[in-house]
Amino acid sequence: MEINFILVLAVIVFWASIIHGSIGFGFGMIATPLIALYSDMQTAIIFLLLPTMIVNIISIVSEGNFFEALKKFWFIIFLMVIGSSLGTVLLIFSNSEIFKLLLAFIILVYLVQSFVKIEATFILKYPKSSTYGLGLVGGVVSGLTNVVAPLMIMYTLELKYTRKDTVQLSNLCFLFTKIGQIIVFIYFGTFTTEILELSVFSILVVLFGMFLGIKIKKRIDARFYTKILKILLFIIAFILIFQVVLF
Repeated sequence: MEINFILVLAVIVFWASIIHGSIGFGFGMIATPLIALYSDMQTAIIFLLLPTMIVNIISIVSEGNFFEALKKFWFIIFLMVIGSSLGTVLLIFSNSEIFKLLLAFIILVYLVQSFVKIEATFILKYPKSSTYGLGLVGGVVSGLTNVVAPLMIMYTLELKYTRKDTVQLSNLCFLFTKIGQIIVFIYFGTFTTEILELSVFSILVVLFGMFLGIKIKKRIDARFYTKILKILLFIIAFILIFQVVLF
């Protein structure tokens, strides 16, 4: 593994974990596209598996009532794991640059959604079908891009979930889909000892970054900070698009 990539990975993971700790979201959505600028999607996702799980665990513990949330959302989590595993298999065997475009598209949908509320009335009208759709389709998208925020936001908003339920559902889905992805990667021999060692190093960076992020949480203007992040995500999305289209 090149030292330059390791340094880039450490800086990105550190920055993304500080942001997540300070405003409560953003680790995967920030770290994944940035690492993808220096690698392919499979590499970006596989190196973020364990760090993402740590971030999710910290977020879940901070909200409390883990087993109550798990009991409430177990079915959609189960569907997400199935979808994510299928997406991971597709990623392993194709690893297409098209998935970078998919990631950029999802980021842009998230940004548009944050400014203009996208109506998804069919979710209330067909809640059971919507649950199947979010679980399986959202899981596949998560397996291919490590991001599923727009779908999750629309689903929880339309069903009037509380902020706590939304946070718990999002983090539980990501936690268990990451476990499923690790199993798939190990099965196909792509989760190597070298990746595990670097992932452990990344976890230490994440813990330090989350600690600093939580410390500065009360000292920042969260709204202004979020606006800056959205501008950065917009720029990153278009860099991904140009990278695939031009190169």
